[in-house]
Amino acid sequence: MKKDTEKVTWRETCRACLRAAKLLERYTPGLFLSMGVNSVVSAVTPYVAVFFSARIIDELAGARRADILWRWVVAAVAVTGALALLNHLTTRWKEALDRTHWYTYQNIYKDKLLGMDFADLEKQETADLLAQIQQNEQWAGLGISNVPDCFESLVRGAAGVAGAVVLCAGLFLTPTPAATGTLAFLDGPVGLLALGLAIAVPMVLAPWLQGKVGAALTTEAMSDAATLGNRVYGAFGFLTYGAESVARALDIRMYDQQAIARHYISGERAFSADGPLARVLMGKGGLMVAASAGLSALTTGAVYLYVCLKAWAGAFGVGMATQYIGAVTALTGSMRELLENLMHLRNLTRYLRRTFQFLDIPNAMYQGSLTTEKRSDRQYDVEFRDVSFRYPGAPDWALRHVSVKFRVGKRLAVVGENGSGKTTFIKLLCRLYDPQEGQILLNGIDIRKYDYRDYMNIFSVVFQDFQLISQPLGANVAGSAAYDKERVTRALTDAGFGERLASLPDGLDTQLYRDYDGEGVQISGGEAQKIAIARALYKDAPFIVLDEPTAALDPMAEAEIYAQFNEISGDKTAIYISHRLSSCRFCDEILVFDRGQIVQQGAHEGLLAEEGGKYHQLWHAQAQYYDE
Repeated sequence: MKKDTEKVTWRETCRACLRAAKLLERYTPGLFLSMGVNSVVSAVTPYVAVFFSARIIDELAGARRADILWRWVVAAVAVTGALALLNHLTTRWKEALDRTHWYTYQNIYKDKLLGMDFADLEKQETADLLAQIQQNEQWAGLGISNVPDCFESLVRGAAGVAGAVVLCAGLFLTPTPAATGTLAFLDGPVGLLALGLAIAVPMVLAPWLQGKVGAALTTEAMSDAATLGNRVYGAFGFLTYGAESVARALDIRMYDQQAIARHYISGERAFSADGPLARVLMGKGGLMVAASAGLSALTTGAVYLYVCLKAWAGAFGVGMATQYIGAVTALTGSMRELLENLMHLRNLTRYLRRTFQFLDIPNAMYQGSLTTEKRSDRQYDVEFRDVSFRYPGAPDWALRHVSVKFRVGKRLAVVGENGSGKTTFIKLLCRLYDPQEGQILLNGIDIRKYDYRDYMNIFSVVFQDFQLISQPLGANVAGSAAYDKERVTRALTDAGFGERLASLPDGLDTQLYRDYDGEGVQISGGEAQKIAIARALYKDAPFIVLDEPTAALDPMAEAEIYAQFNEISGDKTAIYISHRLSSCRFCDEILVFDRGQIVQQGAHEGLLAEEGGKYHQLWHAQAQYYDE
């Protein structure tokens, strides 16, 4: 991966933009074709009008033959009308796909995140990289989303140059009459060289100056300043805006946090009149933009002078003079657009490096190929064999020399203080991570040898930070818009949500939350937890894991849910993680974690009898919250 400060070559620019275009085309098929066709039509249309206008003017200034005039007028109306219709149709085609593109290109990042190793997904470096990419996209379009616009401008510029060259050919091929004397030099080397320099020098310098301004506005330092500015405005400028404001409202009003917001916003200068962006545009950048515009005006003046002198000398009539002036003027504009976009693409490539750095994060986890055995008796043996695990970049082991074996049908509780390794144990069991040492076996086979998705399908997990989405209730439980309503209803009833379900006006079609529907139902934390448990039941996997999903409930309510869940889990292995030991008394076996190790293992009564043990200590520390 090249650093952002390394020089961008034209070869890298071509490769990066081609890769970006292929990627975008995959998500929005036909986008670049629609833009290319529309750009060619829109670029050629003015030249067609200029061509016919020149012919009509020449006929009016010359012989004025009615039949010839009518032919040119009819042809002009027919061709320009057809082009106008074609331009309208291709514009609609392009705009439809372009608007779609603004939504679908985000799926590039979403699909990468969904397919990424969980270990990489949780890294701070990954989050920072994605945040930088999104910030650059938002504040200046510096990213993959800008590639279609650049492509459109490039094609339009190239088509414009080609059309102008065709119409300008006669300007240089038509000789100046010899009788004009001193004006004959217009066809000579000196005249052509002078015209060429008058056109080429400003034509190259103007885009170069614009490119320098663009480069100054898209430096790493400028990007960092804009990113910080956006983050400050995003964090403090919208405290009372959007869905999150409801959750924040109490603290904002109680502690007058709007004063903090005003303090940080007023101190952020990235987009202010004296900020870094403004300083560029009001300093050298502004002078360069003005010089660029002045050079373009000089080019137009030189073209007018050359064409008028040749027309004065009698090389062609007023109609052709109109054509040449229009064509050469358009040529300078098209060439400028072409060169400016080439310079912009070169600047853009520096930011595409980050995009591809994110997209090229490799999946290091071995995916396996064995199919998980679909046993009719649902008998699965799971064994942790001397497993040790350390999170990437962490100095300490999260788990150390953990060995345990259990099979389907058991009720297993995992207890311990915060940071003792309970959730890490579950993440390894579900293969969200792979251990650095030891093995995890399913029916005697290392789980890394199983097909990754196939292995994960034998688990239903309700994490403590579970998420429901703003969709109908039934779809939330099933994880799909199409589902078995009877199964969903049974799962909700088993999870203790049956009474609430009966009260909902639209039943399983009731929209949760109000993000997309003003009539959506706001559910409580306890109700959300029951829906999450119903979702785990609906999946009907051999292993069900509850990772403190009831932490927001009081001890008695949590014990009630666990007791009910114990009844409905049937022949599944149920693994409970909880701080509250009273909820785990019905389990067949309890694993007690402390500092990344299993320090005790056994049933409730036996562990409680070990007075010096960790379980005994934890139990009596919580005894005030429940009756033994």
